[in-house]
Amino acid sequence: MTATATATGPMAPMVPHRYRVVSRHTETSDTVTIHVEPLGDPIDAPRPGQFAMLWAFGIGEVPISFSGLPGDGRLGHTIRAVGTATSALAASEPGTVIGVRGPFGNGWDVGDADGGDVMIVAGGLGLAPLRPAVDAVLAERDRYRRAVLLIGTRSPDDLMFHDDLARWRGRLDLDVQVTVDAADTGWHGDVGVVTTLIGRVPVEPGNTLALVCGPEVMMRFTTRSLIDRGLDAERIRVSLERNMQCGVGHCGHCQLGPELVCLDGPVFAWSRVAAQSAVRER
Repeated sequence: MTATATATGPMAPMVPHRYRVVSRHTETSDTVTIHVEPLGDPIDAPRPGQFAMLWAFGIGEVPISFSGLPGDGRLGHTIRAVGTATSALAASEPGTVIGVRGPFGNGWDVGDADGGDVMIVAGGLGLAPLRPAVDAVLAERDRYRRAVLLIGTRSPDDLMFHDDLARWRGRLDLDVQVTVDAADTGWHGDVGVVTTLIGRVPVEPGNTLALVCGPEVMMRFTTRSLIDRGLDAERIRVSLERNMQCGVGHCGHCQLGPELVCLDGPVFAWSRVAAQSAVRER
């Protein structure tokens, strides 16, 4: 039976909508960003921080956050080729048809920073799900006071979204700071982990909302640094999407204590997941 995008009722979230790849941009040696447009009815409009299940027909399906929401029905996804399905999706050239289910999960809810400061801290590929949050803040910049974007990567070659970085840095109302773990001869910026940047930023703890995404160890140290600066764990939001598989709470692979990340997240207040996130895998 051929799935269509017109299904309604309880099974609708399980039926993929057909989308066509309209652009493909190489970000790093193993990571690309694709933009897709609907061939029929689109999925519901996503919010920054949510994710979709992307289906490479005949190969497999994986959960991928939205890394771009242009607002014209198109969707952006930044994909690192690490397995069969992600490699197929990352290799999709313009014209390729893929399946999209969603949107799933909750979002960053940047509006919770209304009237205050917002600090966005990204580690490596974690910048991808935070990218729509940055654009959401800038789209309604007058709602917020200070806006800060801190980015850390392993090396200059791992930096993504160069055009966006140039655009963000060109604004006077967004403080953008970038650091790398290891520099090459062409790098003239900061060297060190992203937490070294946090101490430079003026912080009013009671008026600041922090959004954090990156590898687990990066998020643990970043949240610790933010708490040391006086932020309440309730005002620190993290995305724990990296362990999701089915996206609908059936397989249990994303269970974190009492939480199912794909259903209850992927964005959580740190106060809600701090204890479970401190447990190392064996």
